[in-house]
Amino acid sequence: MSEFRIEKDSMGEVKVPANAYYSAQTQRAVENFPISGWTLPPALIHAMGWVKYACAIANRDLGKLTGTGKNPLKDEQVEALLAACVEVREGKLDGEFPIDIFQTGSGTSSNMNVNEVISNRAIEIMGGDRLAVAKPIHPNDHVNMGQSTNDTFPTSIHVAVAMQIKSNLIPALEKLHDSLDEKAKAWDKIIKIGRTHLMDATPLRLGQEFSGFARQIELSVKRAKIALDAVLELPVGGTAVGTGINTHPQFSEKVCAALAEGLDIPFIEAVNHFEAAANRDGLVQCHSELKSIATTLFNLSNNIRWLGSGPRCGFYEVALPTRQPGSSIMPGKVNPVMSESMMQATAKVIGNDGCIALSGAAGGNFQLNIMMPIMGHTVLESIHLLANSCDAFVEFCVAEMEANEDKCNAAVEQSLSMCTSLNPLIGYDKAAKMAKEAFASGKTIRELAEEQGEIDPAALEDALDPWKMTYPHE
Repeated sequence: MSEFRIEKDSMGEVKVPANAYYSAQTQRAVENFPISGWTLPPALIHAMGWVKYACAIANRDLGKLTGTGKNPLKDEQVEALLAACVEVREGKLDGEFPIDIFQTGSGTSSNMNVNEVISNRAIEIMGGDRLAVAKPIHPNDHVNMGQSTNDTFPTSIHVAVAMQIKSNLIPALEKLHDSLDEKAKAWDKIIKIGRTHLMDATPLRLGQEFSGFARQIELSVKRAKIALDAVLELPVGGTAVGTGINTHPQFSEKVCAALAEGLDIPFIEAVNHFEAAANRDGLVQCHSELKSIATTLFNLSNNIRWLGSGPRCGFYEVALPTRQPGSSIMPGKVNPVMSESMMQATAKVIGNDGCIALSGAAGGNFQLNIMMPIMGHTVLESIHLLANSCDAFVEFCVAEMEANEDKCNAAVEQSLSMCTSLNPLIGYDKAAKMAKEAFASGKTIRELAEEQGEIDPAALEDALDPWKMTYPHE
């Protein structure tokens, strides 16, 4: 059997791999864009399958596919078309999408890729010859009916992003929150020294510190939900420039309803199709929330890295799990690798936001944004990095962390900031002088105050009670 077959499109003949489900337009794009080797993320391919399925459902129910127009389909052909869409959305044909991310900015190449694959697979399901020149289930006339790349590709990006936030990112963040909250409750009785500017501050409880971490992630869950809300309006139905040319008036509404029902995500038709076709502001907003989540996760993992530093010459207030040897030359050294992994992943997400912002600002000219493939790739990459980092950080770090209560307690009495609670008794200036004297002499605030004898012993004991310092208003 020949290694290639000859396919034709409006520009002429093209050699296509013999067994490929895609056809001429896909092959042209493969040859035109040998840029990165990065193909569409599977999540986006699957979302395109969902969108094509919803479009076919709408066109079927509106009588367009089986109507009196050019080349109407029989009912069994429609069912074959739908079956092929299902195979795409379930990932069964992922190997048939070879086009580079850095392609035509509208995503036309990838839209035609999915149209060709669904067309040929549907023909095959019907028992026909998918390699034949004539296409009884046509990639443009049937699979792409009532659609343009300009509305279905951004719709697919929105659908993919919403699916990944709902199914992966939000659950991962919720799991991280729960794990941190569990530590906060378990460590509520452990007193430690606070730090501001990386310098000694007044005491707090280790559980209080971790309750702050847990709240950060609780807010991140809310930000993830805002990110999802930013992509709920779908451009589908606007076709080429937002006017809806070649579509049924109810097409967009029905497509959005089918997607909302099938995915249990409240997608709606774009309020204004001219805005929805021309701009990707929703993706920019979505990723800005992802960037905020990334900054939180960077901060969290870095703080935990510091808390685990040591074990003898650092803070070591929290013992991090031993995951792997930390040095090729220093025997026995163990590093905070899970924190470092998360910090790198979140740094990438923060950097990705620049790509999204530039693509949204400069890529939208008049009726179309022409930076969509890289925007879709980048947002999905960020979601993937955030969700996977959270899952790994919970499993391999947070869940196995242990509090070092002795180390926490040891630093409390040594802190010069213990003098803060003496302000009401002797005033700020005297307390500051005492702190300087204590540092110079190597004595604790308590020892120096007892020597000076200016404060009633009972009042001094009460003021320097570190436990009371952690809940002064209770």
